[in-house]
Amino acid sequence: MIPGARLVLLGRQGAGKGTQCVRLSRHLVIPHISTGDMLRAAVREGTPLGVMAKAVIDAGGLVGDDIMIGLVSERLEQDDARVRGYILDGFPRTVGQAISLDEVAAKRPLDMVVDLVVPRELVLDRLSARRVCRDCGANYQVSGIEPAQWSCENCGGDVVQRDDDTPDAINRRLDLYETQTQPLIDYYGQSGRLVQIDGVGSPDEVFDRLTKGVEQRR
Repeated sequence: MIPGARLVLLGRQGAGKGTQCVRLSRHLVIPHISTGDMLRAAVREGTPLGVMAKAVIDAGGLVGDDIMIGLVSERLEQDDARVRGYILDGFPRTVGQAISLDEVAAKRPLDMVVDLVVPRELVLDRLSARRVCRDCGANYQVSGIEPAQWSCENCGGDVVQRDDDTPDAINRRLDLYETQTQPLIDYYGQSGRLVQIDGVGSPDEVFDRLTKGVEQRR
């Protein structure tokens, strides 16, 4: 265990990053901070930053760095993150956000940034085969033997392909990720905080590599 560990976990969508974040947070007994979840909660609860974010979203815009950095700053000042540390999931996405995060976390700097590396072709295959329950959001993978009318095992809802899980849409997201994230990886690599982990294999195999990689950097 790494007392007070402060981590960022990077990785392409479809690399299994979210699941590994949850497992790693339980293993290290530190909070898993997903900026997507945090943004939705702020909007739902009507916090000042949430109200600002909702206005941008309702207008069809993208939530700016100032709002996201404000949300992250508030979250990192909560007792659990200050005392035990955290795993940041979904932030930073750009070098500008990384610089702001370093300023916010200046008193308790990041220990490391983990990049979960999965080939683009594998990510494309995984996301193209993903199906979700329209009602509860449960995730499934196409195996080729599914019934024509696929029902969710959890709630009985319709299992469908998301509109943004077509190959063209996935490739656009991957292009954007690589444009934004390669400079971010370079930024953390230059400061000696980057750890790259092979993300190919079963979830257990990847988690074993992930925990060993993190613990070797203590």
